Amino acid sequence: MARTAKAAPRVVWQPQPKQAEFLARGEYEVLYGGAAGGGKSDAMLAEALRQVSIPHYKGIIFRKTYKQLEELIDRSRTIYKAAFPRARYNGTEHCWRFPSGAKIYFGNMQHAADRTNYQGKAYDFVGFDELTHFTWEEYSYLFSRNRPTGPGTRVYMRATANPGGIGHSWVKERFITAAPPLTPIWERQTVKRPDGSAVTMQRSRVFVPSTVFDNQALLTNDPGYLASLAMLPEAERRALLYGDWDSFSGQVFSEWRNDPKHYLDQRWTHVIAPFDIPQWWPVWRAFDFGYSKPFSVGWYAIDPRGKIYRIKEYYGCTGTPNVGLKMEPGAIAREIRQMEQDDPQLKGRKIQGIADPAIYDRQRGESIADIMARDKVYWSPGDHTRLAGKMQMHYRLAFDEGGEPMLQVFDTCKHFIRTVPALVYDEAKVEDIDTDGEDHIYDECRYLLMQHPIGRREHHKPTARGYSPLDLDAAPEAEVKPVVIHF
Repeated sequence: MARTAKAAPRVVWQPQPKQAEFLARGEYEVLYGGAAGGGKSDAMLAEALRQVSIPHYKGIIFRKTYKQLEELIDRSRTIYKAAFPRARYNGTEHCWRFPSGAKIYFGNMQHAADRTNYQGKAYDFVGFDELTHFTWEEYSYLFSRNRPTGPGTRVYMRATANPGGIGHSWVKERFITAAPPLTPIWERQTVKRPDGSAVTMQRSRVFVPSTVFDNQALLTNDPGYLASLAMLPEAERRALLYGDWDSFSGQVFSEWRNDPKHYLDQRWTHVIAPFDIPQWWPVWRAFDFGYSKPFSVGWYAIDPRGKIYRIKEYYGCTGTPNVGLKMEPGAIAREIRQMEQDDPQLKGRKIQGIADPAIYDRQRGESIADIMARDKVYWSPGDHTRLAGKMQMHYRLAFDEGGEPMLQVFDTCKHFIRTVPALVYDEAKVEDIDTDGEDHIYDECRYLLMQHPIGRREHHKPTARGYSPLDLDAAPEAEVKPVVIHF
C-alpha cells in the first residue's frame, strides 16, 4: 500500500516571544504583564489548555465581575472552538467541556465574601486575569482550592495584571519589588504535624514583564495603538505604556515620586536618605490603632520652614498584606517607649503625640488612650476630617519649581513607601480613599498633617524630555520569532 503523508497540524494560535516565556515558566505562581497590549489574556487562555487531554482536569480563570469576563469568554470561543471543534461551552455554568471530559470554568469574585462560593471545590489550574482588581484575601483563598482533581495533573496558579486597582500594593510587593523580573522568588513555610514534628516546604513565584512593545502582532495590525497609549494622561501613560508600577489610573497621590538618584540631593523625590535631625527641630509621633488590621506609628521631624520628614515607623503587620499583629494597646505602648529610648534620633527628646480620636472612646470601658497612658505614652486627639486631610497630603507632596516638596520620607520607612502611593479612590465616595485598601499609615500621617496645615501649593514637574512613543520611527523593532503551539 502506498504510504500517505501525515497532514501537518493546523496552527490555531501561536505565542509571541514574551508570551512563550510566560508559558514556559515552571514556578508555582507566575505574574505576566505590567502594561497594556502585551497579549496577557490570550496567554492566560492558552495556559489553561495545557492539561485538557486529562479527563478529570479542571481549570478556572477569574475576573473581578462577570461583566469583565465577557470579553475573555468571547475570545475563548475563537481559540478553544477552533482548536477543539468538539468542545462545548455551557453559558449557564460558564464552563468549557472538552472531548476528554476536562473542564475550564470562568469565575468572578465581585465581593470578598464571594470567595466562599468556591469552598469545597478543587482546581488543578487557577488563573487570575487582572490580578490587581483583587484583594490579597481573595487571591490567597484560592491557594486552598488549588489542588489535584485526580492523578497526573500539575497544580499551579497564573495571573496577569496592569498597575492600578485595589490590589496594586500587595501585587507590587509580592511580585514586582520582591526580586528583579524573571528572577524566581522562593518562599518557605514550616508546617507542624499532629505528632509535633515539623516539615519545611517551599514554593516559588516570578514576574514576567511585558508591554505593547513585546506585541509586534498588535503593532503591525494597529500601528495607531501606540499613539493611543501615548495620548493618555500622564499617570495612565506611564503605567499602561511603560509598565510603571509607581503610577497608575485611579492612584490618589499621583504626585508621588521615588527616585534613588536624588535620595541625597532631595530634589524631585519624596523618598530620601536619612540624615541626623538637629536637636532643636520638634519631633511628633502619630498613631492609628489596629488589632486584626495593622496599627501604625510614625515619627516626624519638622524643620524651621515647616517642612515635615517621616524619620521612623513602627507598623504592626504580620507580613501578610493588611493583617494585624493583634497586639494589646499596652504592649504597643511599651514597644514605643523602648524605641524612643533606644533610637539616637529620638532619645532624650520631648515627643508630642497625635492620634485617631477614636482611641478616646470609653463606651466599652477603659479607652485605648487611657491604657497607653499607663505606660507613659500620651496622645492628643487628631482632626479626623477626611477630605481636608487628603488635601493636606496633596499640598505637602507637591513639588515647587526647584523640585522640593513639603513632605519627605526616609528610605527606611518601607511600609509608607509601599502603601501610601498605592492608595486608590473609593468607587462610591469618589473624592475619598478606598478604605478597603491598606490605608493605616496614610491615616496616621493625615492626623499629623492636619495638626500642621499649609495652604495650597502648585505642583511642578521636571522639564527634562525623554523618549516619545509618538515617534514611531525611533521605536526599536523587536525581531519576532514565534514559537508554535500545536493543539
